[in-house]
Amino acid sequence: MTTSFLSLTSCRDKNESASDKVEEAVEDTGDAIEEGVEEVEDEIDDATDDN
Repeated sequence: MTTSFLSLTSCRDKNESASDKVEEAVEDTGDAIEEGVEEVEDEIDDATDDN
């Protein structure tokens, strides 16, 4: 019985860490998109300032 409980606890820990990894990946993707948008805005500003 104790072994089964420990395995379930272990699986839960793995699921939580997997969830944390997914959340971190989503945040990283959002950050990358924001950086890309800022770069595009800078390029647009540079292109329109030269005219």
